[in-house]
Amino acid sequence: MWREAQPEDDDVVATLCLMLNHEDPGPAVVTDQQVRRTLEELRSNPIRGKALVLDISGRLVGYALLISFWSNELGGEVCTVDEIFVAPEERGHGHASALLQSLDDAWNRPLVATSLEISPTNERAAALYRRLGFEGSNTVLARRSQNSKAVE
Repeated sequence: MWREAQPEDDDVVATLCLMLNHEDPGPAVVTDQQVRRTLEELRSNPIRGKALVLDISGRLVGYALLISFWSNELGGEVCTVDEIFVAPEERGHGHASALLQSLDDAWNRPLVATSLEISPTNERAAALYRRLGFEGSNTVLARRSQNSKAVE
């Protein structure tokens, strides 16, 4: 099932991430190099979060990037599901639900909340998240830093 990603999983995680971004593009193109930088950062600085993979009988068919955020308003640590993806042939089997319902255990630190963003057109994901108790607006405002160190 879901487990922490290991360095030997990076090729598959990068491929799955690119699949997600092809299927449900965000505001910026995601590159293989960016994914690998994220995985390395999470390994080097685990306080930032963690990467998980969905391992079914030795086949990696999904991944999740979980990012730490401290909320003054909520009074503690929030696990932000930055990305979650399950390969099309494995969807509908409860894998994403299982992860989202067990995040308190997977996180290994006390959480006050779990957050995530969805694309406005991804109705299937929105329905799943609402069934699991997520609520709120889809409004997130962001601006790239003028001094961004992001990999291009």
